Amino acid sequence: MATRTPRPFAAAAALRQFVRRDASGVGFSCRLARPRPRHLHAGRSRPSTTSAATHPPKVPATPRPPFQSRVAPVSLLIGGGLFASVLAYNHLGDDQPDIEGAPSLPKDDRDPSLPRYRIADVRKHDASSPEPWVIFEDKVYDITDWVSAHPGGDVILRAAGASIEPYWNIFTIHKSKHVREILDQYMIGFIDVADLGPDGRPPAESIEDPFVHDPPRDPRLITHTARPRNAEPPNEELDRSFLTPNELFYIRHHMWVPVVEEARADEHVVSIELPDGDVKRYTLRDLKERFPIHKVTAVLQCSGNRRNDMTRHAGKTNGLQWGVGAISNAEWEGVRLSDVLADAGLQVREATAPTRRDGSAPSGGDAVDANAMHVQLTGLEAYGASIPLAKALDPRGDVLLAFGMNGKPLPRDHGFPLRAVVPGHVAARSVKWLSKIVVSDEESTSQWQRRDYKSFGPNEGPHPNWDRAPAIQEMPVTSAITGVWVGECVRKGRVPWMGGASAASSSSSSSSSNSNNRGGGNANGSGIVDMAAVSHNVGFTPTAAPSTASSPCPPSISAEPIAMQGYAYSGGGRAISRVDVSLDGGKTWDQAELVDDCASPGSPCYGSKTWAWRRWRYVGRLPTLPVPAAEDRRGADKGGDRKACTTLVVKATDEAYNTQPESHRGIYNVRGNLATAWHRVRVCPRCTPADEKREGGVTWSTGETYGCGFGKEDQGETTREK
Repeated sequence: MATRTPRPFAAAAALRQFVRRDASGVGFSCRLARPRPRHLHAGRSRPSTTSAATHPPKVPATPRPPFQSRVAPVSLLIGGGLFASVLAYNHLGDDQPDIEGAPSLPKDDRDPSLPRYRIADVRKHDASSPEPWVIFEDKVYDITDWVSAHPGGDVILRAAGASIEPYWNIFTIHKSKHVREILDQYMIGFIDVADLGPDGRPPAESIEDPFVHDPPRDPRLITHTARPRNAEPPNEELDRSFLTPNELFYIRHHMWVPVVEEARADEHVVSIELPDGDVKRYTLRDLKERFPIHKVTAVLQCSGNRRNDMTRHAGKTNGLQWGVGAISNAEWEGVRLSDVLADAGLQVREATAPTRRDGSAPSGGDAVDANAMHVQLTGLEAYGASIPLAKALDPRGDVLLAFGMNGKPLPRDHGFPLRAVVPGHVAARSVKWLSKIVVSDEESTSQWQRRDYKSFGPNEGPHPNWDRAPAIQEMPVTSAITGVWVGECVRKGRVPWMGGASAASSSSSSSSSNSNNRGGGNANGSGIVDMAAVSHNVGFTPTAAPSTASSPCPPSISAEPIAMQGYAYSGGGRAISRVDVSLDGGKTWDQAELVDDCASPGSPCYGSKTWAWRRWRYVGRLPTLPVPAAEDRRGADKGGDRKACTTLVVKATDEAYNTQPESHRGIYNVRGNLATAWHRVRVCPRCTPADEKREGGVTWSTGETYGCGFGKEDQGETTREK
């Protein structure tokens, strides 16, 4: 029940207040109900309210006049009798005089047009209520409509009837402006001052940490958020090998990791619901014993991979500021989803049958049109997504219900005991901890399908039309630079994949110099650069005869050898046909060598199409660059003297001649999805004076150009795209 601060019992005073008022001002005025926000509504029917007293309607966008906000609800005036109405009016009014001897309460200068609620009343709207409420700071929110659309759905109900802040202190990813703006749309009032502490907040509550049972992680991973864990491998580890080691595979979680006992993993059940409502259930043991086992070598890539590039080069984006490491490659083992659906009894129309253009399900008969249906996938932690049924049934689509990864059982972080693997599609569709599959005539109604993983035009700004944009499925072509070596380390062959061969005489073409260096290799500490950090040296060029004591370096340096490495990938099973490299910001171009990892007997590629990434290598010579004097090295370190730097660029083209856009500005979207523009990394020479420990010379550095940057806020030192 909405109340004002309770007063000591004073019926006579209340009655005097009441009778003085103009009856026409009290009468039978009704509050106008605000329409529910529908931009996040996912089809949940709204239960009827009991009365305005137990659930006041939401406040209109334009505040009501203060007098109207004090009028007693009609149900009280009619059903409770005059005396009850007097008391209700006494509680709701703002202008009753304080009764002598009453305890003083803090001044309430918050919006007077919004109701006040006692914590006891909020507790009635817990997870069991058809209308759950939560508290944030000193405000009350009705999240009835949000639950069905909120990422996690049932998870937010843990906080229903109480404060959501203890959960947000754990789920730190929620502490962002755009999440708060969404929640604010569901605000219905304030906590009564009688229930607020000295800090203006309700008393803090303790909750059980749902992340306490998460698995340990490799310390080399670069963490963006700890709870839930979102992390990527450092550049020097990212594509060191063709198959990403399980412990270094990037981690993308929306919640905690479900706990499934290893000893009982084979008893894990996944249910299959068909369009006619029939449900079949399979244990993991059933899948392993009843269906053929298949392997698929495939990349999983987050739609936000390289989001930080888009932020720095185009504009602010919402979401985790991934570098180039939200992508990994693995060999997956499991059973085909198409085999399981057929066994469950799914009837599909012949491929030659006409397809309805409107995308709706065919009428009549038990067989469904695969082009008009979707497969909804749900995990144990409530995450949900969907893919087109046509993809699931495509004999060359290789969609797996996977239980193995790189020859081992799935790690807990990557879906143990069972996950979906949808090759060529955004990783958001490869649902982990898979527990339910539904064949439906509509997409998943989850937030992740309907809002999060979409892209739209750069003109749509911070409030795009989510309904108009299709959900991301197949991924576009992309590439990235993951390692750079310059100068002496290249001359002496200390680049890991060069096998110790000298590169001093290498030409600008990489095809001849790298012909015997396929397949990568293990880093030997020679200086793979983690460009996620700052001021990393990438090489050294000694100077035998310094010109002056104050400047031990020549005024410029030319034809310095450089080695680079990285990855390229395209979705939909499209192979990478070419990787172009530029050492001068895109003025001139050369081609990198594509490493033929699938030819290796030790790591053959499985699958009907090219689902894996393609690693590339390049050796060339930098253009002539001025060398700042030692006293000017700070400017070079900060990337301030751009004349003393050059920008390395990479772009890839797939077999369908799809290529990367030049600029992130043309593909900008506020969610930062599909940041696939040319990848740029600036390198700069700087002069290093000689001392007793080292000879003087030119040190090559990435400076502050964190081309694979992680969470950097400073926008002033970045390389702007031209």
